[in-house]
Amino acid sequence: MERWAGRVAVVTGASSGIGAAVAKALVLSGMQVVGFARRDDRVKALAEELEALKASGKLHACKVDLSNHDELQKALIWTRETVGGVDVLVNNAAILLSTSLAGEGEDDPFPKWRTMVDLNLIAVQVLTKETVKDMRRRNVDDGHIVHIGSIVGTRIVDMPGSYAYAGTKHAISVMTEGLRRELRDLGSKIRITNVSPGFVKTDWWMANGLSKEESEKMYAENPSLEPEDVANAVQYALGCPPHVQIHQLTIQPVGEHF
Repeated sequence: MERWAGRVAVVTGASSGIGAAVAKALVLSGMQVVGFARRDDRVKALAEELEALKASGKLHACKVDLSNHDELQKALIWTRETVGGVDVLVNNAAILLSTSLAGEGEDDPFPKWRTMVDLNLIAVQVLTKETVKDMRRRNVDDGHIVHIGSIVGTRIVDMPGSYAYAGTKHAISVMTEGLRRELRDLGSKIRITNVSPGFVKTDWWMANGLSKEESEKMYAENPSLEPEDVANAVQYALGCPPHVQIHQLTIQPVGEHF
């Protein structure tokens, strides 16, 4: 990770869970990290914690609703003007809304579908496109794009209510391979990695509608990873030599049923 010291990373969904763990790990590795989040107060609190630890890097908070195209563009401009061009992008932010593909039990599932597509797919692609264009404009040929996918994007998992969400994560897998081929054809050495974790113990489920009791019961009944496990996987991919691309990295807790 030494070669990334002093360089700039953007981590989306950096207010908690995987995003916060990745942001923290990159700051401790000496990077200038911009944490995109709606709950920017949490990112600021993490930044203060890292400053107290005398981390070699620095965390900057940027409040943004990634599903809002105008806010997203302003956040990218703010990042370039504040810390410089982005060398590493970690697309972590995502949302799962339980819904039926058949519309069973709900009058109109379309708003939920649209919300998931806007955040899980469109925001990811816009951020990726803008970052790659900026890297190439600055002649940065060793940049890295990391998507935080999901185990449900690598196979069909029997989880009723989550199939629309799983569809967005399968799309991320396709977009990862598509970008790899486009960068190859452009002669670019920019790398792309899709990290697909199984169950991870975070407050993500509560943020997506489950009660604290339901979330705790889920984790009690199922093996789970820690956010730091996913952050370690991201660092592994970033830390490989420039000629090595970790294209797809699937990590699961031992004993997971999927």
